[in-house]
Amino acid sequence: MTARGLSWFEIFRLGLVQTALGAIVVLTTSTINRVMVVEMAMPAMLPGALVGLHYALQILRPRWGHHSDCRGRRSPWILLGMLVLASGGWLAALATSLLETHKAAGIALAIVAFSMIGLGVGASGTSLLALLAKSVAPHRRPAAATVVWVMMIIGFVITAATAGHFLDPYSNERLLQVSGAVSLAAMTLSALALYGLEARLSARLSPGQSLPMSDAPQGELLPTSLAAERSAPSAADGFWAALQAVWSETASRRFTVFVFISMLAYSAQDLILEPFAGAVFGLTPGQSTQLAGLQHSGVLIGMVFVALIGTWTGSGNSIAAMRRWTVGGCAASALALLSLSAASLNAASWPLQLSVVALGVANGIFAVAAIGSMMTLAGQGRSNQEGLRMGLWGAAQAIAFGLGGFLGTMASDAAQWLLADPTKAYAWVFALEALLFIASAGMAIRVPAPGGQDLKARFPSAAHQHQREFQHASSG
Repeated sequence: MTARGLSWFEIFRLGLVQTALGAIVVLTTSTINRVMVVEMAMPAMLPGALVGLHYALQILRPRWGHHSDCRGRRSPWILLGMLVLASGGWLAALATSLLETHKAAGIALAIVAFSMIGLGVGASGTSLLALLAKSVAPHRRPAAATVVWVMMIIGFVITAATAGHFLDPYSNERLLQVSGAVSLAAMTLSALALYGLEARLSARLSPGQSLPMSDAPQGELLPTSLAAERSAPSAADGFWAALQAVWSETASRRFTVFVFISMLAYSAQDLILEPFAGAVFGLTPGQSTQLAGLQHSGVLIGMVFVALIGTWTGSGNSIAAMRRWTVGGCAASALALLSLSAASLNAASWPLQLSVVALGVANGIFAVAAIGSMMTLAGQGRSNQEGLRMGLWGAAQAIAFGLGGFLGTMASDAAQWLLADPTKAYAWVFALEALLFIASAGMAIRVPAPGGQDLKARFPSAAHQHQREFQHASSG
């Protein structure tokens, strides 16, 4: 009998959950952020601290993943997380409306609301990625990663456009109504998307069978002994013991470091690209916003490119091939950032739009390849702990995102203060971000492939070439 993973339609259904998650998150981190600062005249530090709290609480992702591992089924944890997230999203709108008349009560409620948002995103997002890692056939993982990522972006776009329409003219009552409608719609969509999905997947697998997690031939089932070894851990095993066991795995530990460094580099550019375009190239706010749109378009192009190539050529079935895409994406991102560094010093003649699109494409290639590798590596190890591993890497990503934007802007301010020249300051900052991507590529090379071998051991000639390029980054 051949083990069948999730069909394309079922992968699309899980993508709808990501769409719902993105819809709530963008309303709280973007629209409510603006309302607090503009309509409520609150200091920008308040929403900044609240969004930081939302990221900080995602350090609990490993625990949520471990709980879903112990229970065996992921759907209840996804729905529970969405319920907490949806409730937190509406409470954030209520807290914002309270700021106008009861400032202390509004701030207190906002802290509770953004805490719930962080907890909800962690619980639902981690369990969803664990379900994908466990249930998607290896050759479909690059495309599956693209589907769920793009559908989350679709959630951002649809919610921003729709909510923006219904919020005008603004009033606190409209904010509560729009937020409540988005939260209710997101919760309903998630429940419908998950209904009966895990039950149907289980029915397609005989007892003791599992999908291959790495580059085994298509349709090959894991041996009964290995399936037993990967049986779900019990709650009695203890979270800290399970986390210590996962951290002791060389692949999990090195991949965690890779995720942190690469996502730090990925996010550090976000908050300085538009100020850079304005300060160095003299772009208006509208023009710089269009420039950011070009970057996001490039990201989508890179994602779709890797998904199509990985699916058509079957390279998505090989962790080694996905790792090469990851290293290539990191290296290309570093080159694109160096081109922005050069652009800062040659603003009069440099094709800025081309550099920004190149950065987006490189980031998209890196992101999908990294997620595809993550989905495969999540099933490697001594026990069935996809949720815990996904939680560990998700926590590293969230912390890096929270730090990246802050450190990027701080580095920009510090460089301008030291150099007293915005063009040189931005050149140095982009160069430092490029070094982070080079270090990320070095870490990706050092993550062991299935079978316990590093990539440089399995592909010595390629490793020798990369070793010269990334010697400093991989020396640790």
